[in-house]
Amino acid sequence: MAHPAGERQPRIAIAGLATSHPFSDAATIGRLRPGAAFDVWDADADRVAEFERRNPGHHAHDRLTDLVDRKPDGIILTLRPDQVAAALDVLLPLGIPVFVNKPAAATRSQLRDLTARCEPVAHRVLTSSVLRFAAPVAHLAGRLDRDRVLSARAVVRHDVGRWAQGSTPWQDDPSVGGGAIVTMGLHGVELLVALLGRQARTVAATSARRIYPTLRSADSATLLLNWADGVQGTVDVVGAAEAESYGVSVETADGPIGFDLPDGSADPFGYARTVEEFLAMVEVGAPSPVAWPETVAILDLLISAVELESRSSR
Repeated sequence: MAHPAGERQPRIAIAGLATSHPFSDAATIGRLRPGAAFDVWDADADRVAEFERRNPGHHAHDRLTDLVDRKPDGIILTLRPDQVAAALDVLLPLGIPVFVNKPAAATRSQLRDLTARCEPVAHRVLTSSVLRFAAPVAHLAGRLDRDRVLSARAVVRHDVGRWAQGSTPWQDDPSVGGGAIVTMGLHGVELLVALLGRQARTVAATSARRIYPTLRSADSATLLLNWADGVQGTVDVVGAAEAESYGVSVETADGPIGFDLPDGSADPFGYARTVEEFLAMVEVGAPSPVAWPETVAILDLLISAVELESRSSR
């Protein structure tokens, strides 16, 4: 929905351009809120130049602290996970909503640092896979009888070959960006937790390099999850895929139900809905739509998967 005519448009700070997400976020905000002002910072001049090419008329800055001086209404933070906590030290004191593009943490120590900073102000911090906000997720959640669920499977298809070819190679490093299990597995874990709840643990994880042998992490992975009530869940990461797609299948005592994305809708992966949720935090003071304990649970499941896989491969 467009913002009412004549009303001041929000000033959004784009803090970091580490992935493609802030570029699409800015485009979505520009479409939803024509005339919205952007202040952008990244240490990589080439990425700032690319942002300027796609979004002319923004205000580029040399330092992260310059964004604070501009008094933004909201912040989209997109840095390598090992840089997120330090940036939050600068940005959270502003007291405004912060959307941290995924993954916000990729290691146990990063998760501790993230939680220490965000837990006291969790209502103002959103970090999530955009897929959580795709329309079929809420539709399936409304149809599920939790007591009849036996198991669930999420499949993530997203080619990671660009890591081997030099684009965002840090994402391939488990100690920095989480590798395939965290960076891509997050989408599947997020979907299953959104549908089945956060009372789960990681039972096992495996990964392999089948198509891109020079990767540091993997191009395929499988995570096995177990919920407290006995529901089993698997997340399959397919990192060598011709097209990006995602799917969830839930086995119930009454038969299987699920969905596949893209689904032919105007917002098949939930990008626009995610931005709308963030703008609600900015413009009307809405709390984060994802409870902080759920965010921590998702990241913990992923980090536990990396730890288990690392131990089993020794």
